[in-house]
Amino acid sequence: MYYLYHIPGKKIGVTSNLNTRVTLIQGYKEGEYEVLESSEDINYISDREIELQKSYGYKVDRRKYNQLYNKSNDMKINATEQTSTFPHPINELKDALNKHNGMIWETQFGTFKLTDNNIKWILSNVQVSMYNPNRSYIYNKAFYENCIKETVKKCNKKPLKMFQQIRDWAEERGLYNSGNTATQYVKLQEECGELAKALLKDDQPEVIDAIGDIVVVLTNLAHQRGTNIETCISSAYNEIKGRTGQMINGTFVKDED
Repeated sequence: MYYLYHIPGKKIGVTSNLNTRVTLIQGYKEGEYEVLESSEDINYISDREIELQKSYGYKVDRRKYNQLYNKSNDMKINATEQTSTFPHPINELKDALNKHNGMIWETQFGTFKLTDNNIKWILSNVQVSMYNPNRSYIYNKAFYENCIKETVKKCNKKPLKMFQQIRDWAEERGLYNSGNTATQYVKLQEECGELAKALLKDDQPEVIDAIGDIVVVLTNLAHQRGTNIETCISSAYNEIKGRTGQMINGTFVKDED
């Protein structure tokens, strides 16, 4: 069942789970929103959402809900310890990968991302699944060694000035003199909520924007606590770099000490 909900003065949206989408992610309790309509027909409810957004004078979504729904289910990559499997046969894989350019997924070797160069490598090295000819896969270690590892090396050769630029920007605007860690933490929660909404909508530009905003807030929060984000990242990496474990249901679970 799909629900067309209304947060008065804010927005009109569609979801299949009111508690997760409206209450947990957006923070609105029952009584603070209303369900305008419900339907099992995703196409009807998607058209109706756009119609009511226009009628109420709210911002109109760039893509219909059914388009977001179909896209999010079109490329579910199954990452195991050895391989990443795509839900497409090889003859359809190029179009699918290009359609999802920018998509990321987690593996034992870290975060993988679809880029123009990475897609070229995948298409040259992909294999047909022995279990299902409509699926194809790559070996994670080979992808890491040929695509991800080299990219990381290139990035590490260049000094990262962006964090200092963020601090300079905040200093110029008096954020460190007038702001405090409590307000930065509240801001962090707001930006995490924006990221959650973007992920649910599978809106890649909004995902990128939200992650960037989160990094900016964390950079400022670290500075306000008398440290810097570079130190925090280095500390976290030193803790995890020797960690072992395995992928379980799409999540890396570390081995017990």
